[in-house]
Amino acid sequence: MLPTEVQRIILLIGLAATAYLMILAWNEDFVQQDVAADYGAAPEVSREVSSDIAPSSSQESPGTSAPPIGVADSDVPDASLLSRPDVPADAAGLPGAQPSAGEAEAGGALESGSRLVKVTTPTLQAWIDLLGGDIVRIQLPKFPLTKDRPDVPYLLLDNGRGHTYIAQSGLIGAKGLDSGGQRPLYRARSNDLSLTGEGPLELELVAEQGGFQITKTFVFSSDAYLVDVRYQLVNNSGGPVDVGLFAQIKRDDKEPYGESSFTLGPQPYLGAALTTGESRYEKLDFDDLDEGDYRISVDGGWIAFLQHYFLSAWIANPEDVNRFYGQRRSDGTYVVGYTSPASNLSAGGTGQWQTRFYAGPKDQRELEKIAPNLNLTVDYGFLWWLAVPLFYILDWFHSFVGNWGLSIILLTLLVKLVLYPLSAASYRSMANMRRVGPQMKRLQERHSDDRQKLSQEMMALYKKEGVNPLGGCLPMLLPMPIFLALYWVLFESVELRQAPFMLWIDDLAAMDPFFVLPLLMGASMYIQQLLSPAMGDPMQVKMMRLMPVMFTVLFLFFPSGLVLYWLVNNVLSIAQQWWIMRQADLNYTAKA
Repeated sequence: MLPTEVQRIILLIGLAATAYLMILAWNEDFVQQDVAADYGAAPEVSREVSSDIAPSSSQESPGTSAPPIGVADSDVPDASLLSRPDVPADAAGLPGAQPSAGEAEAGGALESGSRLVKVTTPTLQAWIDLLGGDIVRIQLPKFPLTKDRPDVPYLLLDNGRGHTYIAQSGLIGAKGLDSGGQRPLYRARSNDLSLTGEGPLELELVAEQGGFQITKTFVFSSDAYLVDVRYQLVNNSGGPVDVGLFAQIKRDDKEPYGESSFTLGPQPYLGAALTTGESRYEKLDFDDLDEGDYRISVDGGWIAFLQHYFLSAWIANPEDVNRFYGQRRSDGTYVVGYTSPASNLSAGGTGQWQTRFYAGPKDQRELEKIAPNLNLTVDYGFLWWLAVPLFYILDWFHSFVGNWGLSIILLTLLVKLVLYPLSAASYRSMANMRRVGPQMKRLQERHSDDRQKLSQEMMALYKKEGVNPLGGCLPMLLPMPIFLALYWVLFESVELRQAPFMLWIDDLAAMDPFFVLPLLMGASMYIQQLLSPAMGDPMQVKMMRLMPVMFTVLFLFFPSGLVLYWLVNNVLSIAQQWWIMRQADLNYTAKA
């Protein structure tokens, strides 16, 4: 019969697991079905603004005055944000000017359906709004939303149904096409393009406005998530102009589609990040932008919005000194982006600009090829120096066995082999502690009223028998850094998203749906404790006996791949501990 305390803990485990399964079932039945049903609707185009709204006064600095209540901020950064050697980074105006009447008229020039161009490739499905040429939706066909809905691609960018996450770019300047909140209305030869071969697909958008002719070209590849965005501007305005490029991401702070709204594990980072001259990887979360505007000048650089497993990023020209910025808008959305240096374009001249946009998985190998430090968006935490080699070892094993679960088992075997000398010494120390256990008990009974004398006698006993009381702690402490690093590898690596193992484990990055692995792991910890000598006073021994139960509760909601690693590690430790302690006892008996 189990003790009453253990029975209560087991009952609490069952109740917690049942409640968690009910919440998961509710999310699957209602939340994910609603998201999948919404995919059939076209993304929303930019919101129309009443045409009787006058542009901001020329006597006020653009972007410095708040728009009236009910009027949305402009999506276009002010021209003063363009990089200039003689203008400090904090003197530039962020997006915030009132939309002009021209933007409102252009927004109503076409129906929302005809304003969208759909581009389909094997890796991307993108919808582009002809007003401004913004990317208003991206789906990833190679990444299903859920395991049971392989026909529903993951939705990364979208505009609609109360969610805003779009990628914007354009040309700004004193007389630029996107200045003052006004966006050009482009024309396209087709509203539906598909890439079926291996060659690139080019979508060319053309517009004329204010004496300028602009051509915006998107270049898609068949096997990449990186899109080249090119601009060509012909200046027919009759005079020279200063023009520069802006590229930004606008997003709200809502959870990504398909993400569970309830979890007991750590929350993945949701927010912006960029690389600077002082920091290779700097986070810029929503709270930072709530406190104030962010601006910095960087040689080259990139800026991204991160979420679990996926990201979107604008990659700037590495040869330019670009100005990066971030801001919380009055409508509750957030804007992060950059502007290129201003270029003077003479009358009749032609200028060209180029940027790159990435929208896809956090594939650290591909991200490392795209831009320096972009692979750091796969955030493994403070143990990144250990997590990165662990991932590459896992990936190397996977290249041979083709199964991530078997790769985790092989990694566990490798770790045990590397740590074998230290573990062997620790287990021998534990065998010595178990051997002197009866003598320690007699000393405790003899000097129960004199703790100082008891300590002296115990130290003398340890010295006589050559026992290290702390040596047995190493088997428990040595795997912990690897355990924590592997946790973040499983949590952050998109390669393990929805990766099956065998039998009922169809996603190593998710919890065990039937809690089999956590229960086996708890049983292995209990067996391991039976092999270890009991140390400390009776209360400490009792608390140690509860450790397997506490760890079982904790591991119920951990990724099954991580529980698999800890279970295999415990099984190997039990076998290693039994063998080494048995040999130590035999050697001691032979010497005696």
